[in-house]
Amino acid sequence: MTIAESIAEYVPDWLRDTGRFVVRELAPFPGRTNVMLRCMLTSAIVIVVSMALEVPSLALSLLVVFYVTQANVVMTRLVGLMFIIGSTLAIGLSIVLLKFTFDYPLVRIVAASVLFFCSVYLIRVLKIGVVFFIVAIVIIYVQSFVDQTDQADLLIRAVLWVWVAVNYPIALTLVVNTLLLPAEPQVQLREAIHRQLDAVQVRLGQLMDGAVNAEPIALAAVQQGALTLQKLLRFSTMRDAQYREHQAMQLACIATVSRLYRAASLLPREWPGTNVPHAMLRELRANTQALDQAVMTRTPYRYVTSTAPDDRAAIDAIPAAAEMQRALHAFSSLVEHNASPVRSAGKTAATEPMLAPDAWTNPAYLRFSLKTLLTVLACYVFYNAVDWQGIHTIMLTCVIVALPSLGASTQRAVLRIAGALAGSALALFMVVFVIPRLESIVGLLLMTLPVVALAAWIAAGSERVGYAGIQLIFTFSLALLEQFSPTTNLTEIRDRMVGILLGVGVSTFVQTSFWREGEGDVLRKKLGALLRAIGSLLRAPPANASTVDEAPYAQLELKTWSQLDDCAATLLRVTLEPNWQEGEHARLTLRAQTVLAQSREIMLAGNALHNALAVQDRTMIPQALAAARAVQGQAASELEHYADDLEGYPPTACAPRRIVVAALASASPLNAAMDELSRQIAGLPDWHVEAPAVQASSQAVQT
Repeated sequence: MTIAESIAEYVPDWLRDTGRFVVRELAPFPGRTNVMLRCMLTSAIVIVVSMALEVPSLALSLLVVFYVTQANVVMTRLVGLMFIIGSTLAIGLSIVLLKFTFDYPLVRIVAASVLFFCSVYLIRVLKIGVVFFIVAIVIIYVQSFVDQTDQADLLIRAVLWVWVAVNYPIALTLVVNTLLLPAEPQVQLREAIHRQLDAVQVRLGQLMDGAVNAEPIALAAVQQGALTLQKLLRFSTMRDAQYREHQAMQLACIATVSRLYRAASLLPREWPGTNVPHAMLRELRANTQALDQAVMTRTPYRYVTSTAPDDRAAIDAIPAAAEMQRALHAFSSLVEHNASPVRSAGKTAATEPMLAPDAWTNPAYLRFSLKTLLTVLACYVFYNAVDWQGIHTIMLTCVIVALPSLGASTQRAVLRIAGALAGSALALFMVVFVIPRLESIVGLLLMTLPVVALAAWIAAGSERVGYAGIQLIFTFSLALLEQFSPTTNLTEIRDRMVGILLGVGVSTFVQTSFWREGEGDVLRKKLGALLRAIGSLLRAPPANASTVDEAPYAQLELKTWSQLDDCAATLLRVTLEPNWQEGEHARLTLRAQTVLAQSREIMLAGNALHNALAVQDRTMIPQALAAARAVQGQAASELEHYADDLEGYPPTACAPRRIVVAALASASPLNAAMDELSRQIAGLPDWHVEAPAVQASSQAVQT
């Protein structure tokens, strides 16, 4: 045993799990380096411009750069536009407010509270809530200016400088993202397709070469790949008119790629038998490569047959390989039958409303706004009563961590504290060891840009860690870059940290003490919708349908993957809710995790049965086909019944009984697929034993 292994035995499990989480979240992925470079370049320009021209609020400018810099040009422009509108509206409202209430502090506070309350309410009910999030932040931020000076002209100048500090970095960010390091979603989509098709080709090559120890494609990679293609296609249609015109064909293309990628993940490690159909595998790999080239060059795809009929029939021995063959044939047939541009059906579909349907009837929005206002006013009174101006970040923290659910608020609070601690530690190190040796703007950049790179790398990650990177750079720059000369005041670093910790504490106390807004019931409803979506997949079209009709099934599968990902994100927030992991709530979390895991397995088992039906349809006797269809229909009914009971109050869902599968001597692969689907559905957990524990969560939402 090595020294490292000996030490690892004494490491607590939670610390080991945390280490794995950090390593996983900081691992590189395609596009992350590009985001980091764009943030670094824009931040370097902003630092030089603000220091040379003495533009105040450099920390705010860097914060805006990080918020506006997104994964691609479309998102960057959209967020930049929202920030410009929001900041302009906020500054205008703040100036009007100060004009009429500057000499009347009580009226000013009341009017600011009304504007803040309305802004928070609109955050919840409007699709463009980010605009009013900026309004709420600026209105509260301006109140700290009023407490620092009694001269109206200086106050108005400070407010106007805030507008400059917010908007000129947005302009620079848009220039850098458009001209210097553009991340076009169309290019990202083609690159993502290329990576997945390349992995499929590699997997086919490994099967031909008999690589027993080859690493299979993980299920998590399949799910993430499908979601990535969906998201990038949506951005591409927003960016490129040609993608909008051919959106239906593009959707069929990513559905085909997802089918190939998923089927490649189900390929066996080695061929079952000695007669390996190399000719058919080579044909599959060649056509996969042809599809890749067609996507990269934006030319039509045609399936090319190079093997004899007997060789093509041999592929049916492996359902996953046969699924790949059908996917390629289906897309080739679709391209052939739709040579003319196909208008997307999404244009005629109803668009998502700008205003929430229950905007004026759901009391949760009103309560959320009142809670957030109460938190901010309590912090405002406290930091003025103790005359501690350095902790004005206490109010900003209350707004930032105010999210609809307890779990989301807790997640944001943890990330804010973690980012602030890291930023404060780096700032303290720079003040003690680096700043005394600075002599020029070059030294300032050499000190700052490595921190910017680290923060940008973190911010470009998933939502589980992304906000920590934004908070890291904001805390660091707030401590070191707010002045136009080297700072040696360590109390500012302490005050910023104290303000953040107090803000998180007060916000958590208020959110958990009044009208607790948990997502336990929301999670159950989302899980129910997911199970119904899987049931729809099981009610697949007949196996003898034309290959062109396979596209709707693949597209429905893509939507189901998206629902599954949404449930996983909701479950993560639920587990972070205060007191959720105590007593009965821990068992409820376990039930939800089990349902989510079984949903994945049921989805894969249903797909395997669908593929087995398609493979054996040419030789299947009517009795076998009827038996398989009966199992699919009964499985879908069991899922729908389970979903109804799961969404009830309290939940009374019971584990479904195992479906009886009639033995079919002439269709052993079909027997195995039906038996696996029956086994996975029977693995769903009982919920009725947890009914009393759910009552508190449900009443918290309804009261």
